[in-house]
Amino acid sequence: MNDKVSTKTTSVGAARASVRGRKAAAPRLTYLIGRLERLLRRELSAALAPLGLTLSQFTALSVLDRRGEASNAQLAEGSFITPQSANEVISVMVSRNWISREPDPNHGRIVVLRLTGEGRDVMRQGMKAVQAVEERMLNGMDAQSASAARVNLELFVRNLRQS
Repeated sequence: MNDKVSTKTTSVGAARASVRGRKAAAPRLTYLIGRLERLLRRELSAALAPLGLTLSQFTALSVLDRRGEASNAQLAEGSFITPQSANEVISVMVSRNWISREPDPNHGRIVVLRLTGEGRDVMRQGMKAVQAVEERMLNGMDAQSASAARVNLELFVRNLRQS
């Protein structure tokens, strides 16, 4: 029995050594960004959940905070969700008194969305949770490198939007 275990362990060890001996190709940047995006979604969702917030709701609240007001379509685009999903997110946030809906005075078919005081408070709490995740992500990175990463990611977005 011991010989079988020893032989098996040796075989596994030899296989690992041969893999280590080969130089592994660096993962593609697109793959790493995709992994990061999935990991960030998971981490942010977990950080926001204790506040009763989904990631989509937090994103919508932060878009409204930054813009001041938005239509359903603008909120959907800024929140990276479909207009149908935005309607669901908006309905929940209106029912929780986080945002208000008012007819646009200049266009009868458009509804203007704005943060309420309660929505602003929830968004600020969410911002603290998101900031904690970002700080963990940037752990071990100096400010100059973090700034360079931000600049490069913004460039990637611009390049792909222009295509």
